[in-house]
Amino acid sequence: MALDFSGQNLRGRNFKGQDLAGANFSYADIRGANFTNANLTGANFSHAKAGLQLHSVTILVLTSLLVSTIAGSFLPYFGANTISLVISSKDPAGLAVIIILTVFFIFLFAIRQQSVLTALIVVTLGAAMTGMGAMATSLTASVIVTVAVVVAAVEGSAAMAATVAAALIAALTTSVMVFAKVGVVAGSGVATATVATVALSLYMSWRVLAGDEKYVYIWRIAIACGDDGTSFRSANLTDANFTLATLKNTDFRNASLTHTCWFQAQKLDFAGVWTTYLEKSLIRQLVTTREAKDKNFDSLSLRGVNLCSANLADTSFIGADLSEANLQDADLSRAKLKQTQLDGTDLTGATLTGAYIEDWGITNTTKLHGVRCEYVFMRLPTKENPDPLRKPDNKQEVFTDGDFADFIQPIFDTLDLYHNQGVDPRAVAIAFKKLAENHPEAELEIVAMEKRGEDKILLRAKTAAGSDKSQLSAEYFDDYNQLKALSQSQQLLLVEKDSYISDLKNMITTALQQPKSYTQGNTIMSDISGINIQGSSNVSGIAGSGSVANLGTISGNVSIALNQLPDATDADKPGIKELLTQLQEVISQSSDLPETDKADALLQVKALAEAGTNPQESTKQKTAKNAITMLKGIFSGLPAVATLVESTNNLLPAIAKLFGLG
Repeated sequence: MALDFSGQNLRGRNFKGQDLAGANFSYADIRGANFTNANLTGANFSHAKAGLQLHSVTILVLTSLLVSTIAGSFLPYFGANTISLVISSKDPAGLAVIIILTVFFIFLFAIRQQSVLTALIVVTLGAAMTGMGAMATSLTASVIVTVAVVVAAVEGSAAMAATVAAALIAALTTSVMVFAKVGVVAGSGVATATVATVALSLYMSWRVLAGDEKYVYIWRIAIACGDDGTSFRSANLTDANFTLATLKNTDFRNASLTHTCWFQAQKLDFAGVWTTYLEKSLIRQLVTTREAKDKNFDSLSLRGVNLCSANLADTSFIGADLSEANLQDADLSRAKLKQTQLDGTDLTGATLTGAYIEDWGITNTTKLHGVRCEYVFMRLPTKENPDPLRKPDNKQEVFTDGDFADFIQPIFDTLDLYHNQGVDPRAVAIAFKKLAENHPEAELEIVAMEKRGEDKILLRAKTAAGSDKSQLSAEYFDDYNQLKALSQSQQLLLVEKDSYISDLKNMITTALQQPKSYTQGNTIMSDISGINIQGSSNVSGIAGSGSVANLGTISGNVSIALNQLPDATDADKPGIKELLTQLQEVISQSSDLPETDKADALLQVKALAEAGTNPQESTKQKTAKNAITMLKGIFSGLPAVATLVESTNNLLPAIAKLFGLG
C-alpha cells in the first residue's frame, strides 16, 4: 500500500534512496526535504510546497547583500588602469571615457554574440595584453553583483531591491573616495566607469530573469546558491504529479522525468533543471501551461514530456524528438510533424486532422488507438512542389473513426518478399499460400503491397515473434521460382478449385495495374489492409477477382449471392440488394469494359453481396470498403463519359452509405 504524507510538515526530512513509488505528498510542506536517488514513480506532489526553509532563505539573502556590497565597491576601479595610460595626453578625461565605453561595449557585444563566459574571456585576454587588469576585475565584479541580484530576486522583489541598493551604495561610496583622491580629471573616468558597470549589472540581471539563453551560466550559478532547497537529484519521477506545486529552489538535476506532470506548477523557472528537458524556458512554459498554439519546437528534445490534453494546434515539431511522450487527447491539428521522432509516444485520442506527417518517425510502439483524424498531409508543401498530398485524396472524403490508424499504422516485424522483375501474380499467390500452410506457427498475415516501378512489387507479411524470416524468404522464393517456370495451364491445375488463391492473385494483379494509390516517402503503395491469411489457407477480407474463363458462371454466382439478400422495405428507397443488382447489370452490359476487367468487377459485386448480409459488422464493412476501392480502380481507366462511369458515380457512394462508409 502506498504511503500517505498528504498535508504533512516534512521540512528537512531525509528520504534519500527510499522506495516511495505511488506515495501521496499532496499539499505537503517539503521545503528542504532530500529525495536524492529515491524511487518516486507515480508519486503525487500536487499542491506541495518545495524549496528552501526559512532559515536558509534568511542566510541566502544576507549573503547576497554582503556579496553585492563587496563586489559593488570594486566597480569604480573599472577605469583605474586607464589613468596611467592617458595622464600624459592633452585630454586625459575624454580619452579615459572613450576607452572605458569602448571596453564596455566590447563586453556587451561579446555577450550578445556568444555568452557572458565568452565575454569575460575576451575582456580578460584584452586586459592581459594591455595591462588594464582592473578592467577585467571590475567586469567580473559586475557579474558577481548580477548573480547576487538574481539570487535575491528568486526569494522576492524586496530582497532583489535591497541587493541592488547595496551594490549601488557601495559603488557610489567608493567612487566618491576615489574621485576625491585622484582629482577631477581621473575622477571623471572613474565616475563614467561606475555608471557604466552598475548599468551593466542591472541589464544582465534583467536578461537573466527574462530567461535569455546567453546568460545561462549566471542563472545556473544563482540557482546553485540555493542548493539547500528540496532535492530530487537523480530521483525516479516517472509519472509523478507536480500539478500546482511550488518548486522554487528545487533540484531536479539528472532526475528521470518521463511523463512527469508539471501542469500549472509554480516557480519552475527558479528550479535547478539543467541536464533535463526542462532546461529550456520554452519547454518549461509548454509543460506548465500545455498551451503552445502556433509555437516552434523544431529540433528540440521533448523526449518523455507529459502533454496530455495540450493545445498544440499549428505547432511546429520539425525534427523534434517526442519519443515516449504522453500526447493523449492532445490537439495536434495542422501540426508540422515532419521527421518528428515518435517512438513509444502515446497518441491515444489525439487529434491529428490536417497534420503534416512527412517522414515522421512512428514505430510499432507508437500508440494510435482512438486517434481523431479526418485527413492528413503526407508532406510539407514547398514553392517547387506545393501539393501537400492530402489523404484521403478526394477532398470530399474524410477518415471515419478508426480509419486513420488502419491507414498509417506501420508494420515493423514483417517478412518482406521483394519481386524485382516480371511479377507472376498467380505464382506469388500459390507460393505464399503454400508457405502459410507449411509454417502455421509463423502466423503469416499479408499487411501491405508496395508497387515499385512498373513491374516490381513488395509483398509485406506480418509474422509471429521469433520467426526465422531468412528461412521463410528462401523457401518462398524457391517455390515461387519453380511455379513461375510452369505454364499457365499447369498453374491453373494447382488452383482450379482454390478461390482464395484466385482472390490473392487478382489482388496482386490489380495492385500492379492500379493507376492511383497513396504514397509514403518515394514508395507507391496499394492499401490491402483487409487481407488476412491465417494457418493453412484461410484468406479473408479480400474482395479479389477470379478466372475470366467463364464470365457467365461468375455472373450466375453474383445473382445467387444477391438473392440471399432481403428486399428493400421501402420501394422508393432501394436497399443493398437493389443497388447491387443495378451495378451487376451495368457492368455486364458495358461495352467499354474488357472481359477480364468485367470478371474482376463482378467478383467485387459478389463480395459486396456477401458482405451485405450483415452490413454493419466491422469485418463486413472492411470487405465492402476493399471491394469498392477495387471497383474504383477498375473503372478509373475508362472515359469520363462512359455510361458505366456515369452510373457507378451514383451507385458506389449510395452503396458505401448503406455499409456505413459514406
